[in-house]
Amino acid sequence: MTLLDFVNFHVVPGLVLGSIYALGAIGVTLVFGVMRFAHLAHGDLATLGAFVALGVVRFAGVGPWQALPVAMLVAAAVAIGADRLFYEHLRKRPLILTVIASLGVALMLRSLVQVGFGVDPQSYVRGLVRPDVFFGIRVREREVLTVLTAFGLVAALGAFLAYTRWGKAMRAMSDNPDLARLSGVDTRVVTALTWGVVGALAAAAGFFLGLNTELRSMMGWQMLLPMFAAAILGGVGRVEGALLGGLVVGLVEETSVIFLPAQYKSATAFVILLAMLAVRPTGLLRGKVL
Repeated sequence: MTLLDFVNFHVVPGLVLGSIYALGAIGVTLVFGVMRFAHLAHGDLATLGAFVALGVVRFAGVGPWQALPVAMLVAAAVAIGADRLFYEHLRKRPLILTVIASLGVALMLRSLVQVGFGVDPQSYVRGLVRPDVFFGIRVREREVLTVLTAFGLVAALGAFLAYTRWGKAMRAMSDNPDLARLSGVDTRVVTALTWGVVGALAAAAGFFLGLNTELRSMMGWQMLLPMFAAAILGGVGRVEGALLGGLVVGLVEETSVIFLPAQYKSATAFVILLAMLAVRPTGLLRGKVL
């Protein structure tokens, strides 16, 4: 295998997949940082966002990129609604109850997608797209846009958390919820805002995965373990850690097929997850312990 073959068949797909995992991992890390529980419905929330975009494409006759903002808004509203309906009354109960409730929400979201769109693979656009070649490196326009948009969303979220009032309130609630409440932070608003951001980013992750591969009703569930692995690898509660972890997991998955059969590449996320929990549970950037 030449260097160009390695870049074309492993590095480029790994960066694209890693960018998608990063968007999902940021949602995982925000939920745990602010609400302190592992959200098992996160993958199916991404699936819902991807299929909402498909519905907009089909019924409104617009392109996939024009449907993305609608999907992000719908997924944000669904995430806020799920919190109000299923999680809010469990705040003062043992966290395991909320985790189990999130599994129920995942099953409900998946069922809605299967009822509305069926279980067969689908796509936003039909036909083959030929890649462009730059110095021997083959990339498709959608792959470039996926990586750039993912980095742009991460940068926008980082700026929001660092420089805005509500972003600082989210960080304060993540560091110490009781102190934030005593300092006058409206935790109910911060919680809703967090869920809105989480839903929007999950929809973006699902959309980009569907854009670069295909849409399937189980796609989000299959993304869940790599997203958790990415969040834990980078450091739970650290947005920049989720980005780093997502890129590492994506690259490791795509390069693992050099040594392993392709059907086993998803197991590499599980190996990373177990290794990080055993060796450094705070992650590369010293986040919270999950």
